[in-house]
Amino acid sequence: MTDTKSNTPEKDKVQYVAISPDMFQAQNNDDEIDLRELWNVIWRGKWLIIAITTIFAVASVFYALSLPNIYKSEALLAPADSDQQGGLSGLSGQLGGLASLAGVNLGGGKTDKTALAIEILKSREFFAKFAEKHNILPDLMAADGWNLATNSVVYDKDIYSSETGEWVREVKAPKRSKPSMQESQVKFNETFLVEKNVDTGMINISIEHYSPFVAKLWVEWLVEDINLEMKIRDKEEAERSINYLQTQIAKTNNVEQKSLLYQLIEEQAKTLMFAEVRNEYVFKTIDPALVSEIKSKPNRALIVFSIVFLGGLLGTIYILVSNQLSPLKDRKDKI
Repeated sequence: MTDTKSNTPEKDKVQYVAISPDMFQAQNNDDEIDLRELWNVIWRGKWLIIAITTIFAVASVFYALSLPNIYKSEALLAPADSDQQGGLSGLSGQLGGLASLAGVNLGGGKTDKTALAIEILKSREFFAKFAEKHNILPDLMAADGWNLATNSVVYDKDIYSSETGEWVREVKAPKRSKPSMQESQVKFNETFLVEKNVDTGMINISIEHYSPFVAKLWVEWLVEDINLEMKIRDKEEAERSINYLQTQIAKTNNVEQKSLLYQLIEEQAKTLMFAEVRNEYVFKTIDPALVSEIKSKPNRALIVFSIVFLGGLLGTIYILVSNQLSPLKDRKDKI
């Protein structure tokens, strides 16, 4: 009779180890001892942790108090006329069928003038015109604070001299003493925000600055300039369209086509009329910008709390690391 157990390879044999409840209890006791030892280490170094935390706390208070206030001004706007169309693209939705009979191509359907205006507000070209027109670069790139008593912007003397109006900062090429429009727009985008509420269609424009008066003024200028920019664009497009349509009238003897073309000219004349009589051409102000009496930044309490917490954490880590390294140092000293 053959013994089957003797033919089983050693590697295929499975050994079972019985784990008793006492082993689990021993493991839990080890974990408890480790946590207790960890707490004891922290407790022994509590005065050092308190000292480090206190230093961080004092430094955080001085740092938070050294930060200048930043004020936010914002305006709530609404589309002046969501159905208003400009140029030939606007006519396509109303007279596209008649225009096709006359062989006039008016292009695609409606254009979202609100979305277009928002994108223009964010564009490099618009910012360059805005910055040059209102001379905002000193207040944008060199401002270091605001003097409440004199209501004047405080400039960094290492960047800009307010007495002479000269840029004195030292920079490496390709940058220049006077900031370029590209560099300035990066800084401007940190303070400027335009948002559209998808549900209501309202637009919010906001500016943050050391001076609440400057912030309010910039918001007002932005609203005025974008309305003017959109007005000029539509006027120029309407005038070009009228010239083109008049040329087409002179070329045709068909009475129906001429009638259609005169209707198209009439629509373009309406666009010119709206541009002349409307100051708030694309955005209508619902809630104007105000001089804010309450700062928006910095949150000094949060800054102090964060730095104090960081100090306590670093102090605790230092104590634990020192405790782990001390046995290694003792062994080296014995050797």
